[in-house]
Amino acid sequence: MLAGELSLNGVSALVVDRLAEPIKESRALGFSARTIEEFAQRGLISRLGDVDVIPFGHFGGLPLDYRVLPGSSYGARGIPQSRTEGMLAGRLAELGVQVRRGVEITGVEQDDDGVSVRTVTEDGVGTLRGRYVVGCDGARSVVRTSAGIDFTGSEPTIELRFADITGIQLRPRFSGERVPGGMVMVLPLGPDRSRVIYYDRAQPLRRSDDPISFGEVAEAFQRLAGEDISGATPLWVSSTTDVSRQAAQYRKGRVFVAGDAAHIHLPIGAQGMSAGIQDAVNLGWKLALEVKGRAPKGLLDSYHAERHPVGARILANTLAQRTLYLGGDEVDPLREVFGELMRYEEVQRHLVGMVTGLDIRHEVGCDHHPLLGRRLEDKEITRHGVKQSVVALLEAGRGLLLDLADSAALRAAADGWADRVDTVTVAAPDGDCGLDGILVRPDGYVAWVGGPGDGPAAGATGLSLTEALGRWFGPAD
Repeated sequence: MLAGELSLNGVSALVVDRLAEPIKESRALGFSARTIEEFAQRGLISRLGDVDVIPFGHFGGLPLDYRVLPGSSYGARGIPQSRTEGMLAGRLAELGVQVRRGVEITGVEQDDDGVSVRTVTEDGVGTLRGRYVVGCDGARSVVRTSAGIDFTGSEPTIELRFADITGIQLRPRFSGERVPGGMVMVLPLGPDRSRVIYYDRAQPLRRSDDPISFGEVAEAFQRLAGEDISGATPLWVSSTTDVSRQAAQYRKGRVFVAGDAAHIHLPIGAQGMSAGIQDAVNLGWKLALEVKGRAPKGLLDSYHAERHPVGARILANTLAQRTLYLGGDEVDPLREVFGELMRYEEVQRHLVGMVTGLDIRHEVGCDHHPLLGRRLEDKEITRHGVKQSVVALLEAGRGLLLDLADSAALRAAADGWADRVDTVTVAAPDGDCGLDGILVRPDGYVAWVGGPGDGPAAGATGLSLTEALGRWFGPAD
């Protein structure tokens, strides 16, 4: 995703992958509502074909109706990670981005001019050189470790085990079910394929890396769920824990980390892969401006400032959900109180916004207007007499100034940033949003709004339009 964002902005990126071939197994089976929106901003969501959007979900096993937020959902489900990766790989091929497979990174060294990356391939050792390096290399990130970035957090205490199976029909258990002794979940993966997931309180946390067998899974699942899956054909057997860690710095000089290299946690609610994709969308346009010499001072530092709190919040909510979801009878009083609180719509909205990423708000210089720092919602606008989605205007990966009042003054004020920001005159979303102009960052977050009569000199942000443009997109031409 990050390489695609850089390429959209005219920056050359090289992807190196330790794996010789794309993955076939899929730890992630979907992504959150905010990630659906970010894919849509780049015209990518349609490439996945039919996307099963589920309006209901849970928080720590307690039912939650995600429609409490307008247009919201539990996110996309039943989309294997391999399918998402394949879609993004196809996009990179179209953009001409080079992907080198079978390349293992052994370390990075940075200096004032760039970063040297030590590699090992079947042809021997070598070195790659770039102006910047982003470690998207997972929980055991060599890039992060080599750069000296701490990865602190809590040690694992419990283990979830799972298997992808075929040849047997099972009743779906989408949100998981607490059963005596643990929890069981069944997620359909296709007409004749399912993923079974369970937590067995009787099984201690394993201290070795030895793989578990399908026989172990079948025995535990029958004991916990009362269903015999021993006759199924196992396609993949694995496990995961509740280990929770976060990089102390998302940036150290010319080295960045994103995705699991920046944050790991118990997989609940499709927040892991989603957070990584959102990291990439946040960083991509900023890094591109820096490489092209257009970035204002401090723009690259805003990556850590904006995304680190989001990652920390995910770690906190997944650990809270672990307690509610997988705790024993001693947690029942907490579940009862939490269940009472979740009857209030305000609490529901808070929880839905938290786990979907729809409530993220960045500091953009002022918060005097409810849109500022928040995502641009996907609304229908009219352009040249044709109705279309407003987020489709972000497909090029550039900034966007929505001129809602056909204002020559707004358009003139933005002329100096025409190489970085698209100015589009449209009818206001939903007919009237009470604004004359909205400046949107390439990642879809609102950076400036101007009310009726404000003009470009004094928006509702307290900043002028030109000040906001300079803050996020550098000096004018």
